[in-house]
Amino acid sequence: MTDTRMEPVAGEASADRPQKDGSIGLVVLLAAALIAIAVALALMGREEARPLILGLLAFLAVVGVFSLFAAAVGVLRFSERTPRDLLSKGLLEELNEGLLVTARGGRVIYANPAYRRLTEAERPEDVRGVERAFAGDAEASEAIYRLSQAAAAGRRAEEEIRIERKARDGAGRIATWYRIRVQPLAGGRREMLWQVADITQDRIRQEDVFRELQRAIDNLDHAPAGFLSADPDGRIRYLNATLAGWLGYDIAEAETSTLTLDRIISGDGAALIRNVEPAPGEVRTETIDLDLVRRNGQSLPVRLLHRVAFDGEGRPGASRTLVLNRSPGSGDVAETLRAAEVRFARFFNNTPLAIATIDRDGRIERTNAGFARMFAGSGRPGARTILDCIGERDREALSAALEAAFAGRADVKPVDAQVAGESGRIARFFISPVEDGDGEAAIIYALDITEQRALEGQFAQGQKMQAVGQLAGGIAHDFNNVLTAIIGFSDLLLANHRPTDPSFNDIMNIKHNANRAAGLVRQLLAFSRRQTLRPQVLRLGEVMSDLQVLLARLLGAKVELRLEQDRDLWFVKADLNQLEQVVINLAVNARDAMPDGGRLTIATRNVDRAQSEKLGDTTIAPGEYVLLEVTDTGTGMTPEVLEKIFDPFFTTKEVGKGTGLGLSTVYGIIKQTGGHIFAQSEPGKGTTFRIYLPRHEPMPEEAVQRRDAAPEAPRDLTGRGTILLVEDEESVRAFAARALASRGYTVLEADTGAAALELMDEHDGNVDLVVSDVVMPEMDGPTLLKEVRKRNPELKIIFVSGYAEDAFRKNLEGGEKFTFLPKPFNLKELAATVKEVLAT
Repeated sequence: MTDTRMEPVAGEASADRPQKDGSIGLVVLLAAALIAIAVALALMGREEARPLILGLLAFLAVVGVFSLFAAAVGVLRFSERTPRDLLSKGLLEELNEGLLVTARGGRVIYANPAYRRLTEAERPEDVRGVERAFAGDAEASEAIYRLSQAAAAGRRAEEEIRIERKARDGAGRIATWYRIRVQPLAGGRREMLWQVADITQDRIRQEDVFRELQRAIDNLDHAPAGFLSADPDGRIRYLNATLAGWLGYDIAEAETSTLTLDRIISGDGAALIRNVEPAPGEVRTETIDLDLVRRNGQSLPVRLLHRVAFDGEGRPGASRTLVLNRSPGSGDVAETLRAAEVRFARFFNNTPLAIATIDRDGRIERTNAGFARMFAGSGRPGARTILDCIGERDREALSAALEAAFAGRADVKPVDAQVAGESGRIARFFISPVEDGDGEAAIIYALDITEQRALEGQFAQGQKMQAVGQLAGGIAHDFNNVLTAIIGFSDLLLANHRPTDPSFNDIMNIKHNANRAAGLVRQLLAFSRRQTLRPQVLRLGEVMSDLQVLLARLLGAKVELRLEQDRDLWFVKADLNQLEQVVINLAVNARDAMPDGGRLTIATRNVDRAQSEKLGDTTIAPGEYVLLEVTDTGTGMTPEVLEKIFDPFFTTKEVGKGTGLGLSTVYGIIKQTGGHIFAQSEPGKGTTFRIYLPRHEPMPEEAVQRRDAAPEAPRDLTGRGTILLVEDEESVRAFAARALASRGYTVLEADTGAAALELMDEHDGNVDLVVSDVVMPEMDGPTLLKEVRKRNPELKIIFVSGYAEDAFRKNLEGGEKFTFLPKPFNLKELAATVKEVLAT
């Protein structure tokens, strides 16, 4: 192993200009002289000593005044910080980077040998500051000025400068690059550290690499083939000049930086490039024939040699693609004619698309089997035009697209048109221009999109309802917290006020309006399908019979109510109260649609699997259902209104009559139950709502339940035990803590799951019950339950939430037992639930 050490050049000692150190000997000598003078004066007589004393004092005064002036102008310095650490100083002097330390005003304190060599200072006395050493070059003056300003302000700064210096052999001048930094030294003084490094060799290497790169790019730009590189998302990173010229772009224009594969490739050709079969850890090369789109809209036939590398997980990286021009006269070797014809015939005859060629008059020249199937009965080819195949309403749009194709445009947009002679059947036409000299001007591709259109409408409606439902559900969840606090504190106030108290009625009004608001929140949750349902096994016929009296009272004397129920209806599983709300909502809407009276018919029947398959609606999975059909003889609805009836806040009633949430709530309840609802209406012929509820086969332990109307007897809601209350909403936590404490429980409060676990550890797990919110920051309710089970597997827990129980049950492990209390709840509901859970 070789130990290499760079020794300083002889005669290149560092420039260190500190003040000379003082001497203790001089201090002792001065003190002895002063004592001797004092003794001599004491031995002399007063009259003899007086002039000597005055002379001595005058001398000392002159010396003091002179010292003050010398210190003020800088001639005399009392102290100065200098590099005293010999090890540190040795390291600084060995550095190849120039170091300079300056004081206030730019005075040089220290400069290492490297700095002297860089600034050509032969002696330490010749060392100059950076401003003076590099001020003579005009190119560096601005950078040096900025560094000087930073040094004066005590800030860090860095600049790179280029200076022309004489060559050592005196022949010409050479360029030298320096990197100069300035920064204040630590310690709060005004000393500044300057660092000067010669980076000329780095710049020379960078320039060599840049020249080689420019040479490679120049060769690639002028290659006889096109080349491009694109990101996995289709954004073109590089385009050589050859390909840019073919496409009509100027490589120097900024527009080429915004090009994408979709923009320069005709039709869906970009999908062929993006859909190369992934090969994890490999590089794939594909040969693809397609058309590019020139800047003027004309097409350019090319062959692509497309190369893309995949990482270990099969994700594609940047692609490199060689582009061969296959337009007439390009010089590309054509494939064997017979092989091309066989390949074309196979593709053309077996494709599921309808394909035809037309001339400039729109006459159909040649077709494939798919075209004959879609437009059956057309007669012999050439006897009609392509416009005869579609309805009269859409002929103008297709004619305009044909004119664009005949003009040679490659970006002709597809046209959706109704097929002639068949109502409701829609085809999408794609048009590609061709120039083969045989009279054919364009190729028509047709795709039957009738079913797609129907699905798109249903999907768009579902997406809209889901988006608004998520918004409504989020608002309802937060509003439930507010209502819980209002209702809870109202209950606490009512417990301390008698009915004779003047404030009692005011508090009751507050609670009553809060309950009304809670009803609106339940509607929002029902629409967003996040409400809490209590499903029961029900016979739909019995439910309708129980509602008959109530519905007759709601409809009034002008409207006749008729029940038509089949026997032996299958069981369904639904929330009884919510299902009744659905029927009542539909009945009230029907009544409003029959201001002069009419008839409301409610029918129930079973729908077996074969019947469900004949419904013709793809949103209903084939199966067994129980149908609830509500039909009125009212004014009916237009198709425009019918499309929006399930939208939230949409209503046709007068202002102030209805919230617009009725049918939205019905829609949400049915969807959350697992059913389907459809509406059919015509103006003047009434409206029919059909609700399909899935058949439920009860398990042996399940019993058919009916609503029990017996009033609940009063009971004692006090108790004992330690309850851990976890709730991030402060107002809800405050109410619940007071409510439980007033019933005799010991309450531990926590605003997060982590704080709850700390409280459990502090009390050694001596907690009888946990009452926790579900949605909380840091740690939600299900996660808290898992951690609590680790400390006490038998600990009981009550979850409270404004969302439905099913919304978070999926986040729990199977077999977890808990009790659910929906928000908003009142004091009695909270106390009753807690006592019931502790008693089990």
